Amino acid sequence: MNTITRRTFLALTAAGLAAGMAHAQPQAQPQDWPQRPIRIIVSQPPGAAPDILARLLGDKMAKTLGQPIIVENRPGSGNIIGAQAAARATPDGYTYYLATTAPLAVNPYTFKSLPYDPVKDFAPVGMVGGSYFYIAVNNDVPVKTLEELIALAKSQPEKISFSSDGTKGFAGIMGEWINKRAGIKMLHVPYTSAAQSLQETIAGRTQVTIQATPVAMPFVNRGAIRPIAITSPQKVEGFNVPPVAQTLPGVQMFGWLAFVTQKDVPAPIVAKFNQALDKALKEPDMKKRIDEMGFTSEGAGTPAALGQYIKAEYERWGKITSEIGMVAD
Repeated sequence: MNTITRRTFLALTAAGLAAGMAHAQPQAQPQDWPQRPIRIIVSQPPGAAPDILARLLGDKMAKTLGQPIIVENRPGSGNIIGAQAAARATPDGYTYYLATTAPLAVNPYTFKSLPYDPVKDFAPVGMVGGSYFYIAVNNDVPVKTLEELIALAKSQPEKISFSSDGTKGFAGIMGEWINKRAGIKMLHVPYTSAAQSLQETIAGRTQVTIQATPVAMPFVNRGAIRPIAITSPQKVEGFNVPPVAQTLPGVQMFGWLAFVTQKDVPAPIVAKFNQALDKALKEPDMKKRIDEMGFTSEGAGTPAALGQYIKAEYERWGKITSEIGMVAD
């Protein structure tokens, strides 16, 4: 029978405890955080609206937190590359993900498998804001309202087309949702980017386009396309078109942006980041810039409130994708 001496037992126990503590102990203590630069992962390319917002907010938050904030772009694969990088980051309080609605609420219903779990891998930090979507038409299309567009589409089945940035994107889903609720058959023409889909409608190769307000506003302002509805639940100040829901009750879409981080980041660190974010969002020049970009924001809110919102959105998008018959692939 093998025996272990008291000295050997104590040595092994001490070694095991040390290894366990080294593995479990976070690299940053809440009271000392931050002590080095903070990283924000964005799953869009440089120059895209989320990237611009991340950099503007990062500059302001860096002044509050006393450390530089670096934006890292990880675009591609329907936001999957960025979400995966954020999910796999060390939970030390130094990596945050500026997530859009897609990776946290939509992708689970449009992709059969994901290399991250939107529910289990992330902890909510703070809301940034978001934007609605314009339903807009080429200037030569003889409609000025959504009702008139529906009537035109009914009179010409599959001859009216709408452009989007992809079948799994918000614009594509919204177009199919309008088709379903209105009982029409607009032809869906997906492109590889929002910019390309917008240009195709301006050129008249498609009659309708669905675009996030920050993307569409410069073209609307110079009269290149004509908006006929917006995807808000009610009329929004500054957008002089009626809501889609006025014609098709319940049909509304808001593309939001929110910060999340890894599940095991200590709550006090999350709270510090949240407070710095809220302060940045409420500074007058930042609020003005957000409005000019076509976004809306009411501040960061609390992590708990954001968690409840994301959960509700996750469930809502499940119902939307089911209603339009979208199949994950």
